[in-house]
Amino acid sequence: MRSMNEYRLLGKTGLRVSPLALGTMTFGSDWGWGADKDTCRTIFSHYVNTGGNLVDSADLYTGGRSEEFLGEFIRELGVRERIVIASKYSFSADPSNPNAGGNGRKNLRRALEGSLKRLKTEYIDLYFVHAYDSLTPVEEVMSTLNDMVREGKILHIGLSDVPAWYAARAQTIAEARHYEGVSVLQLEYSLIARNLEREHQPLARELGIGIMPWSPLAGGFLTGKYTKKNGQLLGSGRVKTTFNSGNPVFDKFDTPKNWDLLAVLIEVAQELGKTPAEVALNWVVNRPQVATTLTAATQVSQLELNMAALSFDIPESLQAKLDAASAPEPNELDHFFSAGMRAMLNGSSQVLR
Repeated sequence: MRSMNEYRLLGKTGLRVSPLALGTMTFGSDWGWGADKDTCRTIFSHYVNTGGNLVDSADLYTGGRSEEFLGEFIRELGVRERIVIASKYSFSADPSNPNAGGNGRKNLRRALEGSLKRLKTEYIDLYFVHAYDSLTPVEEVMSTLNDMVREGKILHIGLSDVPAWYAARAQTIAEARHYEGVSVLQLEYSLIARNLEREHQPLARELGIGIMPWSPLAGGFLTGKYTKKNGQLLGSGRVKTTFNSGNPVFDKFDTPKNWDLLAVLIEVAQELGKTPAEVALNWVVNRPQVATTLTAATQVSQLELNMAALSFDIPESLQAKLDAASAPEPNELDHFFSAGMRAMLNGSSQVLR
């Protein structure tokens, strides 16, 4: 059981962050959905007033409107020193310019300067590589991020949506060259997206990196608000209105196993007297290595429901039920991590770590 005032350290840093971060991809309606400015201001104020201190944005969110709103709201409340601002770069700002996208040094500097201007701040507390671009050498990325730390424009470094090998190499380079290291990995994680447990989670534990899950409700699937009948998605909300956008997140709605899991989640939620969304979010918040979890809202009532997920514990029996229903499909290596194989490797004596 937690509260918004129960702060956690972000990886191997002294930075304290609240258990729920406020994602601001919904700040602005420039993409045809999201919240208007006054609603966003109310959501932000409520988040801050209840103890939240980490807001997450990106240079591309709602065409830059998200960062502009945040900069204005933070200044209005006079809470810059209290708020931990996270933002990201990687995606192209100009398809006609090959250097206006990707993770290279030139684009990093361009994107960072733009974010600082929109956020009306001299530094960003936590700056992320938004996604692995498959082109830029990791040495270039880490040296440039380290330069930005030395210049005081960013304080901490994060990686979002990168392979485990890339994160491991980035941290190793930082350690070997005495660069600022990676504090946190931002990755998709939910009851129906548990693949990070194979490599990213052990890597994070070994190298002292926190995990910051995004989409803990699986794009709205785990809210239980949607059903499927005769191949048609039934329900209302952003998911319904953007279902045919081509976003791969909606593939989750076409997987029979996910609907079976949702039935188990609804059953557990009813037994606890909670909503499916509260239970699903609670499950993610309490996973190993999770420092803070990204949530979003287009109205204050949604934010309050998210915060309510901190107010209870899931009993072990129900936790086991959710874990079993959501277990990832086994892969070829899983056999080598089984209890039987460990006994063959380590002998009959019990070894504790």
